[in-house]
Amino acid sequence: MRALDAARLAFSLMLLGPAVHAAEPAHDIKGLYLMTDYPAVTVRPGTTTNISLRLQDYGLAPERYQLSVAGVPSGWTATMLGGGQPVGAAMPAPDGSVALQLRLDVPAGGDLSVHTLTVKAEGQGMTAELPIAVSLAKELPAKLTVKSSLPSLRGSPKSSFDYTLSIKNDSGRNLVTSFAAEAPANFETSFTEAYGTQELSSIPIDAGQSKDIKLKVRPPSTVDAGHFPVKVTVKAEDASASTELALDVVGEPQLQISGRDGLLSARAVAGKQSSIPIVVTNTGTAPAENIALAGTAPGGWKVTFEPATIDRLVPGKDSEVQALLTPSEKSLAGDYQTTIRATSKGENASSQFRITVGTSTVWGVAGAGVIGVALLLMLGAVARFGRR
Repeated sequence: MRALDAARLAFSLMLLGPAVHAAEPAHDIKGLYLMTDYPAVTVRPGTTTNISLRLQDYGLAPERYQLSVAGVPSGWTATMLGGGQPVGAAMPAPDGSVALQLRLDVPAGGDLSVHTLTVKAEGQGMTAELPIAVSLAKELPAKLTVKSSLPSLRGSPKSSFDYTLSIKNDSGRNLVTSFAAEAPANFETSFTEAYGTQELSSIPIDAGQSKDIKLKVRPPSTVDAGHFPVKVTVKAEDASASTELALDVVGEPQLQISGRDGLLSARAVAGKQSSIPIVVTNTGTAPAENIALAGTAPGGWKVTFEPATIDRLVPGKDSEVQALLTPSEKSLAGDYQTTIRATSKGENASSQFRITVGTSTVWGVAGAGVIGVALLLMLGAVARFGRR
């Protein structure tokens, strides 16, 4: 049995052998090669361009290879870079490669014909060459693009709507771009730095680069709920670009407090609880939820409410609650100020009520009795000592 199993295993390995061998890559390439993904490029006069290269070793022993560039036009500067630094030679490992760059500094106003530059790597008995065709682009007209990461925002009339705009200069030259915003009447707009507060009206942008700015839109506090468009336009020389933004203003509650029939005054008695009707009105454009009532009164006074909270108050409606006010027993007769407040999710309102305090009738009767006793004592004294 063991002999049979061994035979089966040997037969299986024989079948798998050709398949494994076929899956291995063929190593029929040998030598030194200079390669690039883009052997024909277009550059703009007056700019600097880097072309990525690699020196590839296939099956060779380590060797030092001298690097050079031939066919460089007059006025141009060609520099070989390795690791970001100018280099004059490279040494790839066996079956390895070295990343290089050809930096070209092209003067402005050069000949627009195609130029062929040849990069060479030379060692002992081994040479690699790579021709690169370089064309000079004609001056292109200015071109701008502007985009917003969040083109539509939502908030209340008290909100500040902030948009981040990215402006890109797709031109072949540096530009100074100006910008403006078209918003509905009475909406305030301002442009600032992306990470600052300095207001801007224009910024310089280098060729092929982009910059971010921030647009702040503030609607008037009296604006109704709705959808409002804002258009941003960016200009530079003969180029312009625009983008459409929007802000959705949602309704919000607005509370007012008064007494019944609009009165802001009431009467109370020292040491006794008085019930004062308080009317809370929602003049806003959205319901007010969980309106909490509170009051501030002179020292020693007590203020509570019945009920203490209004669950919901829709726009245009009012609700009456009772303020249970108890002045201090030591309060003298006169006028006092009490502040009543209503608060609902950031929205609040307050009003001052004038409370006229009178003394209790019990104390009035007691005072009258004291005065009467004093008069009787005085009359008795006059009658007694007057006879003498």
